[in-house]
Amino acid sequence: MLRVLGTPATLQRQMLRQAEADLGIRIRYIVRDGTSVQRTGVMQPDAYDVYDQWFHSIDCLWPAHAIQPINLSRIKYWAEVNSLPRTGKLGESLFPNAGSAPADRLYVQGDNSLGREPTGRVTMLPTVHNVDSFVYLPDALPNGFEPNRESWDWLLNPALSGKVALQADAAIGAIDAALAVQASGQMSFGDIGNMTITEINCLIDILISYKRRGQFAGFWSSFAEAAHLMTEGKVVIQSVWEPIRVELKRAGLPFRLATPIEGYRGWYGGLSISRAAAGRQLDVAYDYLNWWLSGWAGASMARQGFYISNPDRSRDFLTEDEWDYWYDGRAAQTVLPGPNNRPLISINEQRNGGSYATRMSRVAVWNSMMDEHNYLVRRWNEFMNA
Repeated sequence: MLRVLGTPATLQRQMLRQAEADLGIRIRYIVRDGTSVQRTGVMQPDAYDVYDQWFHSIDCLWPAHAIQPINLSRIKYWAEVNSLPRTGKLGESLFPNAGSAPADRLYVQGDNSLGREPTGRVTMLPTVHNVDSFVYLPDALPNGFEPNRESWDWLLNPALSGKVALQADAAIGAIDAALAVQASGQMSFGDIGNMTITEINCLIDILISYKRRGQFAGFWSSFAEAAHLMTEGKVVIQSVWEPIRVELKRAGLPFRLATPIEGYRGWYGGLSISRAAAGRQLDVAYDYLNWWLSGWAGASMARQGFYISNPDRSRDFLTEDEWDYWYDGRAAQTVLPGPNNRPLISINEQRNGGSYATRMSRVAVWNSMMDEHNYLVRRWNEFMNA
């Protein structure tokens, strides 16, 4: 049995069934929240064969020797992986791409350091990725909020006090909050994806002051929690991950995913192999990695708003209208299904932010494991408990 450790973002029932059917093996998905996945990944490499999470996890996995290099000669479709994880760009980038860019921790160098110089070994196979921002209910916003000028500072606008939610995860939630604080002009950062202790202290002090004034109605750790906050009427705006659209659509809420003028927070996911995998388990792990790039998985991920690192191979598993909507940013000509084949996208609906290339060119900062991560977590917990 192949054991895959990861989060609900990718370890989904339909993925498990299809992978088992296509590969002819039994697979066990070990599904946990992001923090628990990272902790298990670092401390218990014997507990899993494949690690499925974010590229910034490499910053703790690699120094701990929890994973082994992936031999690219065993990755069938590596030549199809596009330039984004290799170089950090698909084309011209409109923003600085701060934070933990996947390319900086992709290739294993001859001295076992990590970098962008191509070699025959990588730390993580690039797979799903996307950009995130915030979601809001346009009809519930006071006057003065312009849909064509969406800004992260909306999360801190006093007019929305008591109606805002943030992510609970320190590493990701702090970046969203920092984008909001910076957009509101209260402070700026040298590298918003790698804050100094002084910057962390200033950020958290500002957030605590907002919390004590009642700005935040809640914090969420999962899609379900985020959706519940909005469907129950507790918030009208919150930082989110895009798959929340499935729950909000199901609830019939007239929501909008924002395209912030300051740029998105980007994230990149992938698959690593435990240092303990050997023999038959190692062979099956490589089979599973290759399956993820073989087309079906990328198409399923597209239907919940995620991109895959070799999108052209998934094109054969999507209808022309699905490709036009999810990748080209065009208005849907038919009703399009979500990941569970239920209707999700309405006719004439258009994806926020435009095409794949356009959206990925607007990454202001990548999800990151900061140098002062442990300190950030301590201060973030003070904010959460204030």
